[in-house]
Amino acid sequence: MDKRKQFSKIYDKFVNSIFRFIFIKVNSIEVAKDLTSETFLRVWEKFQNSKIGNPKAFLYRTARNLVTDFYREKAKINKTYLESLPHLPDPRSNLEEKIILNEKVRLVKNALSNLKEDYQEAIILRYIDGLSFKEISEILEKSPSATRVLVHRALLALKKECNKIDGFSSS
Repeated sequence: MDKRKQFSKIYDKFVNSIFRFIFIKVNSIEVAKDLTSETFLRVWEKFQNSKIGNPKAFLYRTARNLVTDFYREKAKINKTYLESLPHLPDPRSNLEEKIILNEKVRLVKNALSNLKEDYQEAIILRYIDGLSFKEISEILEKSPSATRVLVHRALLALKKECNKIDGFSSS
């Protein structure tokens, strides 16, 4: 199979998850589209000249670096907005439950935005993108055990942030 077809399969498989990862971090559809395009352009350039062992990890690392560069340019590093994270409430819930659930999601998003960037990334990669610890460790360039510790600490920090918020309870 030629390189274009191989890359096309990689693109089709990962474009939505890379876009979502970037969008959650930049909170702008336009910026997320641009950075997603730039991610795949850079990976394509690398792909043409050499073999990429783990395309998924390489894509996430590239996207992560582009997001960091974006915030450096804008002097907004460590500032993530998550208000537009899509939420699909259970249609079987009654209106009151939906309102309570939506409010809790908003509070968790706010709490998440107060965490350190590496904690935010760990939670997003593990619980929103559903990646394994091995995949996250390759993306973050950490050992799997260090990644597990990072995710655990990120969850503890998120819980602590949630507990600071008035009106938030785990029920």
